[in-house]
Amino acid sequence: MMIWIIGHFLAICIGLSLGLIGGGGSILAVPILVYVMGLGAKTAIAMSLVIVGTVSFIGAIPHWLEGNVNGRVAAIFAPTAMLGTYLGAQMAGFPFITETIQLICFAIVMVLASLMMIGQGRQKIKEKQGFKHKNQHNWSFIFLEGLGVGVLTGFVGVGGGFAIIPVLVLLGGLPMKEAIGTSLIIITFKSITGFLGYLSQVNLDWILMISFTIAASLGTISGAYFTRFIETKKLQKAFGYFVFAVGIFILVQH
Repeated sequence: MMIWIIGHFLAICIGLSLGLIGGGGSILAVPILVYVMGLGAKTAIAMSLVIVGTVSFIGAIPHWLEGNVNGRVAAIFAPTAMLGTYLGAQMAGFPFITETIQLICFAIVMVLASLMMIGQGRQKIKEKQGFKHKNQHNWSFIFLEGLGVGVLTGFVGVGGGFAIIPVLVLLGGLPMKEAIGTSLIIITFKSITGFLGYLSQVNLDWILMISFTIAASLGTISGAYFTRFIETKKLQKAFGYFVFAVGIFILVQH
C-alpha cells in the first residue's frame, strides 16, 4: 500500500513538471514505473506513453485557448513524428532488443536532455543573434526531426519536448510560448501511435495506468497554476540536475 501511495505521489510530480516547465513528464514516468512500481521496462514505456500523452493533451488545452497552438506547424510535424513513434515501438519488439538495452538508451537520453535543460539559459544568446524572427521555415529539417524524435519516443518512451521545442523555435519560427503549446499537441498524437505499437508486446496493468494518469493530470493542472508564482527557468535548471542524477543512476544499475 505504501509503495502505491508513493508511486501516485510521484505521478503527481510527473504532471507538475509538465505543467511548470512544459516537459520532463516521460523522463520521470519510466523510472517511477520501473524502480518504484516494479514494472518491466517495455510495460513501463507503453504505460508512460498513455500517461504523458493524456497529460500533454490536458496541458495543451489552456495553450489552445490562449492561441498558443500553431495548427499548421503541428499538422506538418505530427504525421512524421507519429510514424517515427510507431516504428520505434516496433523496433523495441526485435528479439535482440532487451529491456536492459532500452533502459541504457533511456538513461543516455536522460543525460542528454538534462544537459539541454541545464544550458537552457543560452536561449538569450540565440535571440540576440537574431534567430527568433527570421521566419526561415526549413520544412525538410522539421520533417526529419519529427521522424527522429518519433523513433526516440517509441523506442524509449521519451516525449521529446526538449528536442521538439528548439526546432519549432529555430526552424519553424515560432515564439517560445507557441512552440510549447504546439509541442504538447504533437506529443499527444505521437504518444497514441507509440502506445498502439506496444499493445501486442506487453501485458498492461490498466487500473494502475488509469490511476497514474489521473494523478498526473491533477499534477499538471496544479503546475499550470503555480507558474504564476514560480520562476520556471530556475526550476528547469534544478530539474535538469535531478534528471542528470537519475540518468547516471540507471546507467550504473545496468
